[in-house]
Amino acid sequence: MSTSGYTQKTVDVGDRKFFIHLLTFDNGNFVSISEGKQKIGSMVVSIGSGPMATTATVIRAKTDSLFLKLTAEKISTSIRGIAVVSLYAERELGNEAAKILIGDIMEMVQS
Repeated sequence: MSTSGYTQKTVDVGDRKFFIHLLTFDNGNFVSISEGKQKIGSMVVSIGSGPMATTATVIRAKTDSLFLKLTAEKISTSIRGIAVVSLYAERELGNEAAKILIGDIMEMVQS
């Protein structure tokens, strides 16, 4: 990764609206996903420098902890760096929303 920058995207999933903010650094990314209001929520950090990602929870999630962990690990291993992912959701994501969000986030990270 050689450029730093900021990208944002709004994703509509059914009747729900999510804001994705991506801050890109030379050694990693910060991703904020928020539903409705733009807030910082549960947070996970993952480092993908070895054969497997090392992940730690910074702010524990009431729901969707697996989504946070998988998203952070997928980003950190694809960029071979650090991924900090925050999620604020008004209710549990569900499978469809999670798949759409991960797809859009990975598209943002890889472009």
